[in-house]
Amino acid sequence: MLLNTLGKLFEKAIANRLQWEAARFGLLHPCQFGGVCQNSTEDAGSYLTHLVRAGWDRGYKTSVVAFDLAQYFPSLNHTAITLILDRMGFVDNIVNFFADYLVGRYTKLSWDNQLSDPFSAAVGVGQGLALSPILSALYLAPVLWKFHTKRPTDQLISYVDDGTIIVQSKT
Repeated sequence: MLLNTLGKLFEKAIANRLQWEAARFGLLHPCQFGGVCQNSTEDAGSYLTHLVRAGWDRGYKTSVVAFDLAQYFPSLNHTAITLILDRMGFVDNIVNFFADYLVGRYTKLSWDNQLSDPFSAAVGVGQGLALSPILSALYLAPVLWKFHTKRPTDQLISYVDDGTIIVQSKT
Protein backbone atom coordinates (compact mmCIF):
# COMPACT_ATOMS: atom_id res chain seq x y z
CA MET A 1 0.00 0.00 0.00
CA LEU A 2 2.75 2.45 0.95
CA LEU A 3 4.74 1.67 -2.21
CA ASN A 4 1.67 2.30 -4.38
CA THR A 5 1.00 5.62 -2.60
CA LEU A 6 4.62 6.73 -2.94
CA GLY A 7 4.57 5.78 -6.64
CA LYS A 8 1.51 7.96 -7.21
CA LEU A 9 3.12 10.83 -5.30
CA PHE A 10 6.29 10.65 -7.42
CA GLU A 11 4.21 10.37 -10.60
CA LYS A 12 2.28 13.52 -9.66
CA ALA A 13 5.52 15.39 -8.90
CA ILE A 14 6.98 14.38 -12.27
CA ALA A 15 3.75 15.40 -14.04
CA ASN A 16 3.83 18.82 -12.35
CA ARG A 17 7.46 19.30 -13.35
CA LEU A 18 6.70 18.35 -16.99
CA GLN A 19 3.82 20.86 -16.99
CA TRP A 20 6.13 23.55 -15.65
CA GLU A 21 8.89 22.80 -18.17
CA ALA A 22 6.41 22.68 -21.05
CA ALA A 23 4.98 26.07 -20.04
CA ARG A 24 8.42 27.59 -19.42
CA PHE A 25 9.65 26.73 -22.92
CA GLY A 26 6.34 27.20 -24.77
CA LEU A 27 6.18 23.59 -25.93
CA LEU A 28 2.41 23.23 -25.75
CA HIS A 29 0.24 25.01 -28.28
CA PRO A 30 -2.08 27.71 -26.84
CA CYS A 31 -5.04 25.82 -28.35
CA GLN A 32 -4.43 22.79 -26.14
CA PHE A 33 -7.03 22.70 -23.40
CA GLY A 34 -7.71 20.17 -20.68
CA GLY A 35 -4.96 18.31 -18.90
CA VAL A 36 -2.85 21.44 -19.24
CA CYS A 37 -2.43 23.94 -16.40
CA GLN A 38 -4.15 27.27 -16.99
CA ASN A 39 -6.14 25.99 -20.01
CA SER A 40 -9.46 24.59 -18.80
CA THR A 41 -12.77 23.64 -20.36
CA GLU A 42 -14.07 27.14 -19.64
CA ASP A 43 -11.08 28.60 -21.48
CA ALA A 44 -11.86 26.43 -24.53
CA GLY A 45 -15.48 27.61 -24.48
CA SER A 46 -14.44 31.24 -24.12
CA TYR A 47 -11.96 30.90 -26.97
CA LEU A 48 -14.56 29.36 -29.29
CA THR A 49 -17.11 32.04 -28.34
CA HIS A 50 -14.52 34.75 -29.05
CA LEU A 51 -13.71 33.27 -32.47
CA VAL A 52 -17.39 33.13 -33.46
CA ARG A 53 -18.13 36.68 -32.27
CA ALA A 54 -14.98 38.09 -33.91
CA GLY A 55 -16.02 36.33 -37.13
CA TRP A 56 -19.46 37.96 -36.94
CA ASP A 57 -17.78 41.36 -36.67
CA ARG A 58 -15.94 40.63 -39.93
CA GLY A 59 -19.05 39.24 -41.61
CA TYR A 60 -17.83 35.63 -41.47
CA LYS A 61 -19.77 32.46 -40.97
CA THR A 62 -18.20 29.88 -38.69
CA SER A 63 -18.15 26.15 -39.33
CA VAL A 64 -17.18 23.78 -36.54
CA VAL A 65 -16.39 20.08 -36.71
CA ALA A 66 -15.88 18.27 -33.41
CA PHE A 67 -14.19 14.88 -33.20
CA ASP A 68 -13.07 12.34 -30.65
CA LEU A 69 -9.81 10.43 -30.97
CA ALA A 70 -11.11 6.98 -30.04
CA GLN A 71 -8.78 4.88 -27.89
CA TYR A 72 -6.33 7.79 -27.68
CA PHE A 73 -4.68 6.95 -24.36
CA PRO A 74 -4.30 3.22 -25.10
CA SER A 75 -2.79 4.08 -28.52
CA LEU A 76 0.08 6.36 -27.51
CA ASN A 77 3.31 4.84 -28.79
CA HIS A 78 5.97 4.71 -26.08
CA THR A 79 8.91 5.09 -28.44
CA ALA A 80 7.22 8.09 -30.08
CA ILE A 81 6.72 9.72 -26.66
CA THR A 82 10.43 9.51 -25.86
CA LEU A 83 11.32 10.76 -29.35
CA ILE A 84 8.97 13.73 -28.98
CA LEU A 85 10.38 14.57 -25.54
CA ASP A 86 13.90 14.43 -26.99
CA ARG A 87 13.03 16.63 -29.99
CA MET A 88 11.28 19.14 -27.71
CA GLY A 89 14.58 19.58 -25.91
CA PHE A 90 13.94 17.87 -22.59
CA VAL A 91 17.16 16.94 -20.82
CA ASP A 92 18.51 13.43 -21.32
CA ASN A 93 17.59 12.43 -17.75
CA ILE A 94 13.89 13.04 -18.47
CA VAL A 95 13.98 11.31 -21.87
CA ASN A 96 15.88 8.34 -20.43
CA PHE A 97 13.47 8.14 -17.48
CA PHE A 98 10.50 7.81 -19.83
CA ALA A 99 12.38 5.36 -22.04
CA ASP A 100 12.81 3.16 -18.97
CA TYR A 101 9.36 3.95 -17.55
CA LEU A 102 7.39 3.26 -20.74
CA VAL A 103 9.45 1.18 -23.17
CA GLY A 104 9.82 -2.54 -22.72
CA ARG A 105 6.62 -2.98 -20.69
CA TYR A 106 4.72 -6.23 -20.50
CA THR A 107 1.27 -6.96 -19.19
CA LYS A 108 -0.99 -9.91 -18.46
CA LEU A 109 -4.73 -10.26 -18.77
CA SER A 110 -6.83 -11.85 -16.07
CA TRP A 111 -10.25 -13.30 -16.84
CA ASP A 112 -12.30 -15.49 -14.53
CA ASN A 113 -9.27 -16.51 -12.44
CA GLN A 114 -7.28 -17.32 -15.62
CA LEU A 115 -4.04 -15.40 -16.19
CA SER A 116 -2.58 -14.97 -19.67
CA ASP A 117 1.06 -15.25 -20.58
CA PRO A 118 2.90 -11.91 -20.53
CA PHE A 119 2.76 -9.93 -23.77
CA SER A 120 4.32 -6.69 -24.95
CA ALA A 121 2.59 -3.43 -24.04
CA ALA A 122 4.50 -1.07 -26.35
CA VAL A 123 1.59 1.35 -26.61
CA GLY A 124 -0.78 3.00 -24.20
CA VAL A 125 -0.78 5.24 -21.19
CA GLY A 126 -3.23 4.66 -18.37
CA GLN A 127 -6.08 7.15 -18.64
CA GLY A 128 -6.34 7.76 -14.89
CA LEU A 129 -2.64 8.23 -14.21
CA ALA A 130 -1.25 11.61 -13.16
CA LEU A 131 1.23 11.55 -16.07
CA SER A 132 -1.36 10.77 -18.75
CA PRO A 133 -2.71 14.30 -19.37
CA ILE A 134 0.68 15.98 -19.81
CA LEU A 135 2.16 13.08 -21.80
CA SER A 136 -0.84 13.09 -24.13
CA ALA A 137 -0.62 16.89 -24.52
CA LEU A 138 3.09 16.71 -25.35
CA TYR A 139 2.36 13.84 -27.77
CA LEU A 140 -0.25 15.91 -29.62
CA ALA A 141 1.57 19.27 -29.50
CA PRO A 142 3.57 18.78 -32.73
CA VAL A 143 0.32 18.12 -34.63
CA LEU A 144 -1.21 21.38 -33.40
CA TRP A 145 1.92 23.41 -34.17
CA LYS A 146 2.08 21.91 -37.69
CA PHE A 147 -1.65 22.48 -38.33
CA HIS A 148 -1.44 26.14 -37.35
CA THR A 149 1.69 26.60 -39.47
CA LYS A 150 0.06 25.07 -42.56
CA ARG A 151 -3.43 26.58 -42.05
CA PRO A 152 -2.96 29.85 -40.15
CA THR A 153 -6.49 31.13 -40.92
CA ASP A 154 -8.19 28.02 -39.50
CA GLN A 155 -8.21 26.82 -35.91
CA LEU A 156 -7.70 23.42 -34.34
CA ILE A 157 -8.57 23.19 -30.66
CA SER A 158 -7.58 20.14 -28.65
CA TYR A 159 -9.11 19.04 -25.37
CA VAL A 160 -7.03 16.00 -24.39
CA ASP A 161 -8.49 13.35 -26.77
CA ASP A 162 -11.22 15.52 -28.30
CA GLY A 163 -10.72 18.12 -30.99
CA THR A 164 -12.53 20.87 -32.83
CA ILE A 165 -11.67 22.28 -36.24
CA ILE A 166 -12.98 25.82 -36.81
CA VAL A 167 -13.12 27.45 -40.23
CA GLN A 168 -14.44 30.93 -40.98
CA SER A 169 -15.38 32.42 -44.34
CA LYS A 170 -17.83 34.82 -45.98
CA THR A 171 -19.97 31.92 -47.23
